[in-house]
Amino acid sequence: MVSTTGPAARVLPKIDLYSDTVTRPTSGMRRAIAEAEVGNEQAEEDPTVNRLQDMVANLLGKERAVFLPSGTMCNEIAYRVWCDHGDEIILDETAHALHFESGGPGALAGAMTRTISGARGIFDGSAVDAVIRLKTRHAPRQKLISIENTANLGGGAIWPMETVESVVGAADRHGLKLHIDGARLLNAVVASGIPARDFSARCDSVWIDLSKGLGCPVGAVLAGSDAFIEDAWRFKHQFGGAMRQAGIIAAAGVYALEHHVDRLADDHTHARRLADGIADVKGIRVNPNEVETNMVYFDVSGTGVTGAEFSRRLLSEHEVRIGAMGPHLMRAVTHLDVGHPEIELAVAAVRAVAAEV
Repeated sequence: MVSTTGPAARVLPKIDLYSDTVTRPTSGMRRAIAEAEVGNEQAEEDPTVNRLQDMVANLLGKERAVFLPSGTMCNEIAYRVWCDHGDEIILDETAHALHFESGGPGALAGAMTRTISGARGIFDGSAVDAVIRLKTRHAPRQKLISIENTANLGGGAIWPMETVESVVGAADRHGLKLHIDGARLLNAVVASGIPARDFSARCDSVWIDLSKGLGCPVGAVLAGSDAFIEDAWRFKHQFGGAMRQAGIIAAAGVYALEHHVDRLADDHTHARRLADGIADVKGIRVNPNEVETNMVYFDVSGTGVTGAEFSRRLLSEHEVRIGAMGPHLMRAVTHLDVGHPEIELAVAAVRAVAAEV
């Protein structure tokens, strides 16, 4: 299929593994959207938004939650609540907020960042201890630890519960707040069997994305204490996040939480099958044992072409889209629009391109 709109015609994929954000609403979700009750979201009078917020607050074990347009806004609002200008956030060197949010921590929260070199995006309390600064008037004030569960650039790795607890201990020792970027937290929940509220029990703020594995067209929900959410509402307005009759899109989130959580296990199964299916391909390096959730990272340097070229060939010759994440590193992400037949076709396409080059 070729797109004839936009600045230039382009090939559109039949099988899209670029991200789990490419999902489209299911027929049931579309019905829920069409039938949604709506009201004035800014005055907290939209019944569907309020229901979604209550569902997420309960899921995460928090007093209150707020519906926002995106996960990036969830991160940036949390950073803005917890940090004054010049304060410092401690996070892994692979964190989404560092690499994929257009400099948001500095631009919107005015915050500095101090990074930790974790293992697959995961660090423990002792690593936090190692980056704590002396409290002098010359150093930035450290205010917040931010962790990402699952860790995107860590290959969708799940934070072990004991590691989360060790970071909580470090936060307590040093008087820091703890924030969880939970874009794919429910993938961690389904894969590990650990309830979401256990992961977030001792954090100060946490959010889940609706537009990734849950399959909604837009949105995320940020949760915390009543006081935290009251502050978050102020920055929601300041950042342009007011959405008026937002029940139209909140209904998708309600539907997803009721119907799409358990099925995340299918995405994990498909990701592992993809990794297993290409593990023996000459020129490709992948470790199926590192596939914990719905992401497969693989290296194509042994094929003699770049990741960008490998990606281009997959799309132009086989109508399969897998994104390049570096000079030779590629990432495939499974989701509800991709089933077993599509995974088998994707495996065949990767094998064919590797053989061709």
